Amino acid sequence: MTSAGNPRAAKGGEPCLCGGRPAGTGFGACCGRWIGHFETAAAPDAEALMRSRYSAFVRGDEPYLLATWHPSTRPGGLDLEAGVKWLGLEVRSHRTTDETHAEVEFVARSRLHGRATRLHERSRFVRENDGHGMLRWFYVDGSIS
Repeated sequence: MTSAGNPRAAKGGEPCLCGGRPAGTGFGACCGRWIGHFETAAAPDAEALMRSRYSAFVRGDEPYLLATWHPSTRPGGLDLEAGVKWLGLEVRSHRTTDETHAEVEFVARSRLHGRATRLHERSRFVRENDGHGMLRWFYVDGSIS
């Protein structure tokens, strides 16, 4: 699964859609490493996965979002809202609870039809074998505040 051909795809040298880790890092060296090479590269930690999922939301990359969602909670499909303008991501905390579990708290800002919104979520992640011999992090669920 790659995102080649996606008209909303960021170019490798452009600033990453998640803001970069560290700040200002280009898409190709940040989230593009995981989104563009899903079959061969896994995000190293839950924060990197969460950031790449934010970038995937910005790009409208439903296949990546579903592939990184844990099978136990993954929906059959997504209804990505057309016209959403994502404005930014703030990661507030990243906490690894053990080798295979982590939480990431973040605020994602967006605008739809001129109305600004904030999504403040504490997401839960699990790390396990993906069934193809690769150990990777998956989004499980989140609590919104």
